[in-house]
Amino acid sequence: MNNNETSKALGEKEFYLFKSVSLLDKFNFYEYLSIMLDGWVTIVSALESVNKKVKNVYFRQKISEILLFVSSGDSLNKAMKKTPDVFSQSETSIIEAWEKSWTLVTSLASLASEAKKSYELRQVIKNSLTYPFIIILFLVLAVLIVMTYVVPALIPLIEEAWVEKPFATVTLIATSDFISNNFALIIAFILALVLFIYFYKSTDSWKKVFDTMFLKLPLVWDVYRNYIIASSSSILWVLMNAWIPVVKSIILVWKSTNNVIYEDLFNNVSSKVWNWKKIVDSILEVDEENEYFPSDYIQLLSVWEKTASLWTVCKKLNEQYTREVNYSLANLTKWIEPLAILIAWIFVLWFAFAIFGAILKLTQTIW
Repeated sequence: MNNNETSKALGEKEFYLFKSVSLLDKFNFYEYLSIMLDGWVTIVSALESVNKKVKNVYFRQKISEILLFVSSGDSLNKAMKKTPDVFSQSETSIIEAWEKSWTLVTSLASLASEAKKSYELRQVIKNSLTYPFIIILFLVLAVLIVMTYVVPALIPLIEEAWVEKPFATVTLIATSDFISNNFALIIAFILALVLFIYFYKSTDSWKKVFDTMFLKLPLVWDVYRNYIIASSSSILWVLMNAWIPVVKSIILVWKSTNNVIYEDLFNNVSSKVWNWKKIVDSILEVDEENEYFPSDYIQLLSVWEKTASLWTVCKKLNEQYTREVNYSLANLTKWIEPLAILIAWIFVLWFAFAIFGAILKLTQTIW
């Protein structure tokens, strides 16, 4: 790197509105880097080539920093450890383990495979929830349009009749008035709530609240739990495949779950395993009712303790719970659609009783 690039990489820190690196960015990074190194390209040349292909500006800046560190004599894992906001401890530990055995290409390929599987699993979840989300969004928009435009146009006709209004009509008019008169306030409240969740969801106190909430919501609970187990099993498989010790692997897994509840559970398990307890016995102690670790998960782990083939069991657990995520998503979407239709019918019936009830009262006074 020349002096200008060096100063830009370290000296001139740029401002980024969104400091995030997606799983797809990481997959492309690991995949392309492994291909280049497998073709006997030097690590510096490979990083320079990768950096030119990356579209994420923030990630490109971080790769430039890694390139500077590697050019200065650091190994790849040491350079990556200096950018902890991008690369997790589990990623750097895997690369470190394989670097010691002179098989860096293998570690990059395994990380690329892991990133790809995680990305595809998240895409399955997003795609499955897109249709129900659109249904709910259109339902909310339809209610807002009716309340802010249709009902206010009908209110003068009902008020001029000077008849006693049915309860449904009174509540409909009151709701419409509230939304129409406080529309800007409602929008401001929603935006403030979204911003509050966005900025405070990562703080320790609120993160625990959100993580607990997602693990308690009906239907959502199954999807979220199965996703965490599938992801943690996949990470554990990659770590064990790199010959990283069991205790350290469990510690790295709980740091990468991104869920406070599971972090505490894995932390307790690692402490017990450190004190020479079996993994299965440790899990049963921290989760006696199998609320967070299902019985079939524990049974497969017990098979490993008898056969000493943890990496194979972890791979099977990842495959099994990836399928469980799909089943849970299918069950979730199966309930969301009829629930949205039920809410729509309730609103339509409320609107119909309110309007036709008022019309019926009006016709009774005429006769």
